[in-house]
Amino acid sequence: MMMAIGMFIFSLETLAYQELQRQTDWRHGTTSRIGTNPARQFLGRGEDAITLPGVLLPGLKGTPLSLDTLRYMADSGKAWPLVEGTGRVLGLWVIESISETRTLFFRDGAARRIEFSIALKRIDDGRVDLIGSLLGAAGDVLRRVL
Repeated sequence: MMMAIGMFIFSLETLAYQELQRQTDWRHGTTSRIGTNPARQFLGRGEDAITLPGVLLPGLKGTPLSLDTLRYMADSGKAWPLVEGTGRVLGLWVIESISETRTLFFRDGAARRIEFSIALKRIDDGRVDLIGSLLGAAGDVLRRVL
């Protein structure tokens, strides 16, 4: 397992990304001053974004259905926990966009090569401590049902 978002597992068998690009911003407001540099004030954390570009080769490994699954998850509008394969919890993220380019086609029109890019945005305000309680509450509900 490379990474998981919600119940979707990124791996060679499903969808393997080649890079993980992360950009985190911090906001600083400025006020112009006469005769000197502008004054700056720290306003807090800004956007946190991850981009996962990769190549899917359905004839070798992976399946285009993985992109459909991620699109279905994005359609729900829900935030999903993002967990690295090492076990590190990265927080709650939404799927902001998915793009794909299909090339090298078989006779039936199926693509041999699919380049993709998945854009994620963090929405939990850095409150990773809440994720455990949310998952714990879900586990309690499942235990009661079963």
